[in-house]
Amino acid sequence: MQTTSTMIAPLLEARNLRKTFPAPGGAFAMGARARVAAVDDVSLELAAGETLAIVGESGSGKTTLARMLLRLIEPDSGELRVEGRDFLAASGAGLRALRREMQMVFQDPFASLDPRMRVGTIVGEPLDIHEPRLGRLERRDRVTEILRAVGMGEDALTRYPHEFSGGQRQRIGIARALVLRPRLVVADEPVSALDVSVGAQILELLQNLQRDFSLTYLLISHSLPVVAQLATRIAVMQGGRIVETGAAEQILTAPTHPYTQSLIAAIPVLPVNIE
Repeated sequence: MQTTSTMIAPLLEARNLRKTFPAPGGAFAMGARARVAAVDDVSLELAAGETLAIVGESGSGKTTLARMLLRLIEPDSGELRVEGRDFLAASGAGLRALRREMQMVFQDPFASLDPRMRVGTIVGEPLDIHEPRLGRLERRDRVTEILRAVGMGEDALTRYPHEFSGGQRQRIGIARALVLRPRLVVADEPVSALDVSVGAQILELLQNLQRDFSLTYLLISHSLPVVAQLATRIAVMQGGRIVETGAAEQILTAPTHPYTQSLIAAIPVLPVNIE
């Protein structure tokens, strides 16, 4: 039996995270501006190598949670640990070291890439921040290598985002996230802005990259059919809280919470024409 000291800590662990925002419409309560909890007492663990999908309708708190897990926004309260290290207490060089291990792929491939920058500069920007001593040729080689890994040629280096399709732009965004060789990638609705066929290609790419780069994924999505292709575990969010969590197969085939059951029931079934 393993003792607590010899057990492997989760790659990412959150305990009782909470985040509130001012209520819309200028509502006041007891003389103070009323606040709404976007994330309310959320706890989760993410083991190295797995894909945890956070699923829920728009406004359920998924993206706020994802951004808190990366400390892009700070929680009001709670704990956040990376392999047992206190992520919320980290600062300076320690914070930069932790952040380079965790990168994000954004929802909108049109808005997430600076239209004034060439692709080589966009993908290489994280290297400028985290590896400033890298030589120009070595930097170019690193960028070219990761572009090829996502299915883009070297000719993309000198071109601008507007010259590419939505799917190609998302590949560029994925390359930017992977250029530092992170351990954890948070993908926030990575295919929701893409056509179904293009989205399927991106999901297949993410699967292949997970295998090739030993990645851990946190996948944010409102679509159960999307997460069914990638997730090993699913956590369902409603109103800022996680209402059900479990293995992907169990959640998708035998959900226990009424909200999860309603999400499953809402998945459209294509009609079959019988001659």
